[in-house]
Amino acid sequence: MEEKQDKNVNIELSDEMATGVYSNLAIITHSPAEFVADFIQMMPGVPKGKVRSRIIMTPQNAKRLMEALKDNIGKYEQVHGTIDIGGIPPMPPMNFGTPTTQA
Repeated sequence: MEEKQDKNVNIELSDEMATGVYSNLAIITHSPAEFVADFIQMMPGVPKGKVRSRIIMTPQNAKRLMEALKDNIGKYEQVHGTIDIGGIPPMPPMNFGTPTTQA
């Protein structure tokens, strides 16, 4: 007899994490084994930002995240219209001593 597996996942969200962290810049680097996403807060007129959160994941999970973001952006744009990024200048190159990548 085949047992049914419970597909529900319980995820705990602490009060501290529930408030979230604001980020207006993300820097993504990678090695052969992992992707590192640094979420940074930059203040206008201040040339120095601060990393507010760092997420490290496998290449497979990074790709799953990319697909989930594409899916959610598509759903958002269906309801709210196209997200216009035309007026935002590209970020200058930055080097943190990690492999050169593009995001």
